[in-house]
This record gives sequence, C-alpha cells and structure tokens, in this order.
Amino acid sequence: MAADQDRWQLLLFPDAASSVAGSVDTLFWTMVVVCGLIVVLVFTLLLVFSVRYRAGARVDRTPSPKLFNNRWLEIGWTLPVLAGFLVFFGWGAALYVDIFDPPARDGEDVRQVNVIGKQWMWKFQHPEGIREINDLHLPVGQTVELRLTSQDVIHSFFVPAFRIKQDVLPQRYTRLRFTPVKTGRFDLFCAEYCGLSHSGMVGKVVVMAPERFQAWLERRDRGESPAREGERLFRQYGCSGCHGAASRVNAPDLVGLYGKPVPLESGDTVTADAQYLRDSVMFPSRQVAAGYPDIMPSFKDQISEEDLLKLLAYLQSLDESSRADAPRQQETDAP
Repeated sequence: MAADQDRWQLLLFPDAASSVAGSVDTLFWTMVVVCGLIVVLVFTLLLVFSVRYRAGARVDRTPSPKLFNNRWLEIGWTLPVLAGFLVFFGWGAALYVDIFDPPARDGEDVRQVNVIGKQWMWKFQHPEGIREINDLHLPVGQTVELRLTSQDVIHSFFVPAFRIKQDVLPQRYTRLRFTPVKTGRFDLFCAEYCGLSHSGMVGKVVVMAPERFQAWLERRDRGESPAREGERLFRQYGCSGCHGAASRVNAPDLVGLYGKPVPLESGDTVTADAQYLRDSVMFPSRQVAAGYPDIMPSFKDQISEEDLLKLLAYLQSLDESSRADAPRQQETDAP
C-alpha cells in the first residue's frame, strides 16, 4: 500500500529535477492561484446575487441608467483582465524561449546526445560513442543538449520531473537543452500517440553523481564517437570525392561551414545548422549554394537517420585543423 501511495505521489507531483523545473512550477502555481481567486470571486458574487435577488425578496430591481451602456465600466474591467493575461503570455513566452532556444554561453560545457524516436523505443548515442535504448544516463550538474529526430512517425520526448517536453519529428531536427540538478531515476514517456504500442514507449533518465557517471562510462563499450563514425561514412558514401581537399569538383568547402551563413542561388541566405546540412544530403536541390551547380545526387532512402546524425557530428567537428589533415586522409583513401 505504501508503495502505491509513493507511486501516485510521483505521478501527481514529480520531483523538480532540472534547472528549468522551478521556473515552470512558479508560472504554473501562479496561474493556479490567480485563476482560483477569480473563480472564488465569480462564485461569491453569484451566491450573493442569488440570495439578494431571489424570488420574493424586497429589493429595488429598477434598471439603473448609469450601468447601461457605461463605456468606462466596460473598459475598467476589460483592460485589467487583458493586462493580466498578457503578463502570463509574456512570462510563458520568455520561459519557452529560455528552454527551447537558450542563449549561447562562452565556455559552457554542453554534453550533446543524439536521440532517435522509433516505434516504439528511444535510441540514444553519447559523444563517446556509447549507445542506449530506453535508458539515458547523465551526470548531475552538467548541461545537456539533445538533438532529436524520428525514424518513422511523430513522437514527443517528455520527462515530467524535468518539466520538459519536445516533439520529435520525421525529417526534422529539434533540440532540447537542460541541466539535471538531482540524482535519481526519472520517468521518460512518449507524449504523442504514435501507434499500437505507444503506451509501451517508456524509459528512464538516470542522473548520477559525476564520479559515478565517469565510472559508468568506463565500464561501457564505447566504440567510435559519432564524429569518427561520421568521418568513415563521409568516405563510404563518396562525399570526400567531391568535398575532399583533393577533389576537382566545384563543390562547397565544408571545413568550418557549420553555423555559418550560406548564400543561396535563390538570393536568400540560410544558416548552415543541422537541419540545413540534413536537407542538403537528402534533398540537395532545395537550397543550392550560390556559385555551385545543382549536381549533387540525393541520398534519400539510402542513408539511415542514425548515419545522418553521425555525418552531422563529423561536419560539425570540421575546422582548420581538419584541413591540415586532409592530405593524409586522401592518401589513406587512395586505392
């Protein structure tokens, strides 16, 4: 019986286990209190008027000309209500931006984890190359950024204790940044109906002390990091034949491209973020870089979402030091 009570307590009032949970709770409970006071006011007036003007009561029911078509009375109760709702709207919008589009902070140690939603499981890959299914281990106190995409239908990544929920879309990348502030095991759900076994698409986010997390990393079979696997895939799919340093094809230089503005043949300018790079691989004719011919073939239905994330990790890692290593890589690739 005690275990059941604890379970209900967890479901109704989960721990505030992330850096944004307290802000979300403050907004939520403020809205509950304000709306509750309005409900009490309305029902109190309803009760008072129902008793005072009940049938048979000796009260003056003569319509007052001062109350009919009184513009200032209407403005007096409408504007404060509108202002109150705008305060909540602005508060919620600012909190939304802070959670889903946080400002970049110099020197911030951000742990990036790739997440793929798939009927009916969550697949994770850590920057060390460690893979997990339905469990995500994280260190407490370190900022985490999830890069999420779906392999099939729309899913929704929801951790109640962190007060975060993000749609996970096919052919799109979404991101989610948070900092766990409590250790423990926290429920992970899919909050978007995604098919027959939707209710079984559950998991756990396991937040550990930094030293325990490091020990956990050392016990796991790491394999290659996503960036290293992406480098291998870059050559395997023939990308280096056009975008490599020794290529004679007029193709865009990818070194240092990530995060930079890219002029397009259409006259527009886009940022070379993860979504742009993904679309350039899958749908290269959509946004052709200015000054380059539209000759790149599409890799749609040829490369999996997991491999795409690895390619993106490699492209994101390219900098000027990568250019210095290019001749050595070309020799390695030569038959």
